[in-house]
Amino acid sequence: MSIDKVLVIIFGLIGVIFTYWFFLMKKEKEVEAVGEVDIKVSGGYSPEVISVPLGKTTRINFLRTDPTDCLSEVVLGDFKIKRQLPLNEKVTVEITPQKAGAFGYSCAMNMYHGKIIVK
Repeated sequence: MSIDKVLVIIFGLIGVIFTYWFFLMKKEKEVEAVGEVDIKVSGGYSPEVISVPLGKTTRINFLRTDPTDCLSEVVLGDFKIKRQLPLNEKVTVEITPQKAGAFGYSCAMNMYHGKIIVK
């Protein structure tokens, strides 16, 4: 086998391993919310994943600093909540989860996502 074929195979394997690691092995950073949590809305949601206690009311404060129209609304479908997020204004949403699990939230166009993990 010639050196160019060996190099192509090596770089191909490195590319496959990197792609697998980047897309499938990426761990979401989870932030624990004790009573209240602030989420910055700018090019997505930060933090993207929050954990909240089962059966206790949690206040989620959204602060939108991104003028993108898509992020002007947040939808928490499992909690039947849909709120407008005016630019540079804090909007508070209260949830009291009654069952454990992972619940998604998104912008109105479903392009940006976050997750609420109830424990």
